[in-house]
Amino acid sequence: MKKILYILMLIIAPSLSLAESMYIDDTLLVPLRSGEGLQFRIVHKGVKSGTKVELIAHNPDSGYSHVRTPDGVTGYLPTRYLVKNEIARDRLKKATAQLEKAQNRLTELQSELKELQEKYNSLSSSHEQLTLESQATSSELKKVKTISSNALTLDQRNRELRETNQELKNEVELLTTDNQRLKDKSETSFMMIGAALVLLGVILALIIPWLKPTKKNDSWA
Repeated sequence: MKKILYILMLIIAPSLSLAESMYIDDTLLVPLRSGEGLQFRIVHKGVKSGTKVELIAHNPDSGYSHVRTPDGVTGYLPTRYLVKNEIARDRLKKATAQLEKAQNRLTELQSELKELQEKYNSLSSSHEQLTLESQATSSELKKVKTISSNALTLDQRNRELRETNQELKNEVELLTTDNQRLKDKSETSFMMIGAALVLLGVILALIIPWLKPTKKNDSWA
């Protein structure tokens, strides 16, 4: 009865989604047989240790398990050759690869850190230089503002002086005009006085002879 149940289990098991991944243990090669026992023919010369196989079913009574290889070959092998985890050799190999990868990543990170540190130092230096330049620019700007303020004051003063100069020029022109007028008037006055004196001299020359006493004729005596 048990044998019949086991046969039914073997028939139904492949159609169920109860397959589990197992690994061949450290035994170098494990042959697969067509049945549960050494009397059955070998269907696979030997599965290498560390190979991942699909567990279809296992029989605790016989100590055999039904498995499927990555190539699709199905067969039976002793359950003692199966382990749930990868063998130590493969785990060590993976761990070594992961360690090497981690070391490479660490080297890359250290290189990136060094580049970032150099960039930081460069940026810090640039920042200090820019700070000094900014301070110098601020100082120059203050000087420019002061000069601009003085320039505005000077410009205002210059406009005032130009206006004053123009007023003085106008006054000078007026004084020059008045002086010329007075000069012309003085010359005219002198000419009139001279003409009057000349006329007076002529009049006196005409009058004086008339004012002299007339001499009597001796012959009348």
